[in-house]
Amino acid sequence: MWFTWRQVKQEIFIWRQAALPGITVLGLIIVARFAGLLQGIELMALDTLLRLRPSEQTDDKVVIIGIDEEDINNIGTYPIPDQEIASLIQKIQTYKPTVIGLDIVRNIPVEPGHQELRRVFQQYQNIVAIEKILPPGEFLPPPILPAQQAGFSDVIADEDGNYRRYLLWTSNPKNEDEDKYSLALRLATVYLSAQNIDIETGIHDLNTIRFNKAELPRILPNSGGYIVRDKTKIEDGGLKILVNFRSGEKPFPTISLNKIKKGDFPPQLLANKIVIIGITASSAADFFNTSAINHAKISRQIYGVEFHAHVTSQIINTVLNSRPMLKVWSKEWEYLWIILWGFLPIIVGRVTQDIWKNLLAVILAGFALSYIAYLLILSGWWIPAAPSLLILGINGLGLSAFAFYKYDQEQKSKINERQQTIEHTFTLIHNGPLQSLANILSQARTENLSNEQLVLNLESLNYEIRAIGEYLRIEALSPDESLRLGSGLKIDLKRPIHELFYEVYTSTIERQDLEYFQNINVKVRTFDPIDDRYLSLRSKQELCLFLEEALCNVGKHAQGSKRVESIGKQEHNFYKLTIKDNGCGLNSSSESKGTKQLKNIASNLGGEFTRESAYPKGTVCEITWKLKSNRSNY
Repeated sequence: MWFTWRQVKQEIFIWRQAALPGITVLGLIIVARFAGLLQGIELMALDTLLRLRPSEQTDDKVVIIGIDEEDINNIGTYPIPDQEIASLIQKIQTYKPTVIGLDIVRNIPVEPGHQELRRVFQQYQNIVAIEKILPPGEFLPPPILPAQQAGFSDVIADEDGNYRRYLLWTSNPKNEDEDKYSLALRLATVYLSAQNIDIETGIHDLNTIRFNKAELPRILPNSGGYIVRDKTKIEDGGLKILVNFRSGEKPFPTISLNKIKKGDFPPQLLANKIVIIGITASSAADFFNTSAINHAKISRQIYGVEFHAHVTSQIINTVLNSRPMLKVWSKEWEYLWIILWGFLPIIVGRVTQDIWKNLLAVILAGFALSYIAYLLILSGWWIPAAPSLLILGINGLGLSAFAFYKYDQEQKSKINERQQTIEHTFTLIHNGPLQSLANILSQARTENLSNEQLVLNLESLNYEIRAIGEYLRIEALSPDESLRLGSGLKIDLKRPIHELFYEVYTSTIERQDLEYFQNINVKVRTFDPIDDRYLSLRSKQELCLFLEEALCNVGKHAQGSKRVESIGKQEHNFYKLTIKDNGCGLNSSSESKGTKQLKNIASNLGGEFTRESAYPKGTVCEITWKLKSNRSNY
């Protein structure tokens, strides 16, 4: 299908007018995201998508030994004594686990049983205990353990207090040359090493780590939905990943201390597994906030030992089972995606031009976007779904729909106006020329019509037909090409200015609503023509408004006036338009609204305006401006 250049220009005009609000909102959304104002809703969207995932099978490669409230009550004291921990580790070792993680602080002795715990640490090399290396509240690992059996438990909360990222590696703040590894990474490294899979430097990203071909994707401070708003707050460096929490009601087998003591569990449950010992008692307050898990025992919180278990499981299942880790697009692709969904409702609004069809299309697009984001999160991709939904909703349900709907209504209004013009034209023809023609024919048939009378009647009919043609020509003018006067007359601004002056003068002076026009006996009017190259349509409009306002002031305020003069005269490169009456003259020094309007018109034309009393009586209103060549028709 071919389009004319006129149609193309019209379509461009429509897009400039109707799509501008939507494009503006899209720009504001992008700026807001750059500024970090959308970080909160993006993180909430991530949590929501993770919660919606189907349940996964329990990962029996990671087992949690949780010391709960009943265990603490049975022991009768807290912190848990070294003797209890030593006995627990020895009991677990009989089942031959691959590695044991101790998520309990043991930097100082907790009697009784400290010496016994030291011997256990010396005896087994598959134990990893925690330390804290980042301020505040740093503490050391058990002194007896070598560095490779210590993993830090430091984690980083987001601004809303939830935990979504995990720090795997960082340099020692007290010794930049020393590498420090997290508890989860230590446990995963030992477990995978037992299967001949060693930790190595990344291939595609040299700043991350890998096991075999599985490279752990980093999450940077300004990647995904994360934006560092306060540049003075520099996060600790190191290697961070997004936590892809394991879904399901029971992500890992969990056994209490009391059941371990009694042997109340299947023996094969611990063999060749990662066992993590930690506190699962509410009184210990070792909680991490998260909204990404559906089946947490405490609403929106999990125990610290569970958090480390999720990350450990994530790493080993990525390597062994190709379970996806969470990763993000580059910034360029993210913003291209947002722009795409920002323009979609604008295009839909232009195509439908119907508020209800547009609403339905936007709702379907919103569901499609949400489903795409859901499918991608299952594959490990966190995309900017929240900003895309936001711009889709605002543009689709708000600005763009309204703009195109408004334009459509305007077009329908124009069509209705044209239809009314056609109907009115038919009425004019029926009541005017057709009636006159019927009368002429009737008289001609009765032979009561002389040739002279026939000519007069035909001339009258010709005038009526031409008058209707002029009416249609005026009605067809665009708003920029016409001006409607206070009398109701619509004039064609494309006509010469002196003809327009005559029309304005005649139409205004005959107005019955201006009382002092009724007593005027002498009416003087003469207007010199002006070459159209000196005047734009806008200038003609301003001059006609000036003449109309000045004459209206005579009709409203020139009490006792018997004479009015309206003269337009060109002298050299200047033109002077004067309106003069012999009424009562100026009776107030204050500036009326009409005078202010005349001054504004004169200012727009670049002319000089004067209004003063005339001698011996009356008022003179005058504007003088220099004639300059005008390049634009508008």
